[in-house]
Amino acid sequence: MKEYKTNEELIDYLSSKGVVINDKEDALKKIERYTYYSIVNSYKSIFKDKNNNYINDVSFDEIYALFEFDKNLKNLMLKFCLEIETVTKSAMANQISKVYGVKDYLNTSNWDNSIDDDIKEVLFEKINNEIKKDYKVHTAVTHYIDKYGFVPPFVLVKILTFGVASSYYGLLKQSDRQAIAKYFKISDKLLKQILKNLTTIRNIAAHSDRLYNYTSKFYLSFKLIDNTYTKPDNITNLYMVIRCMEKLLTQEQYEELYNSILEEINKLKDKLNSIDVSNIIKIMGFPMNKN
Repeated sequence: MKEYKTNEELIDYLSSKGVVINDKEDALKKIERYTYYSIVNSYKSIFKDKNNNYINDVSFDEIYALFEFDKNLKNLMLKFCLEIETVTKSAMANQISKVYGVKDYLNTSNWDNSIDDDIKEVLFEKINNEIKKDYKVHTAVTHYIDKYGFVPPFVLVKILTFGVASSYYGLLKQSDRQAIAKYFKISDKLLKQILKNLTTIRNIAAHSDRLYNYTSKFYLSFKLIDNTYTKPDNITNLYMVIRCMEKLLTQEQYEELYNSILEEINKLKDKLNSIDVSNIIKIMGFPMNKN
């Protein structure tokens, strides 16, 4: 479809492709609210055969159910990614302040000597740009710059994006990375790997991209989490990241996350007819005995 189509035309087009429309008025309301692209184009592939045709008896309701499942999944992941972001930033601020003080800590000489200077300079510039951007906008930044002429670590981490904060962690000296990772009782290497994946997942969740089929080339030492798990070669999937989040959350928080995801899977199961929910579970990377 290269030309503009009204929502009614889009529903008719979908119907002409063999998709069952049980309630056209309801389907129109959902498309008007979330757009045809966000619902159908983003989630139709699993309902198609190898010839790119819709499988028999697939309905719009099923496609929407997968869209809704993924939307709820993104909300859950975003909630706990924000928690992990807050705690990780706090641990970083504490370590940086303790070792380098609250004034002159932001110096590339305080970072890992084995890392190329060009990489350090890029991050240094990003951090300073964030400070400049938030001056006169973020009250704490304004206060410290106007009164003291610098921004302390516990204020700086609040204004950094998760991506920049994760990069900042990765460029710290190993002794500092280890001290921060010790809070979570994991290695600095594993924490760095988890943060890279969570940064991507947080961005996906925040920008309404598809999440349930998440795969990444960011390696995870998952054998440290579950040495019985058989994972695809060189691929990190959503299940692996979820399991790793257990290391960064409290037991109660992780149980809430994991059980809420299982609950959403069970809700989806009841809404699927043309495919089995096991197809979704497999794509997510969950072992079949985990659902």
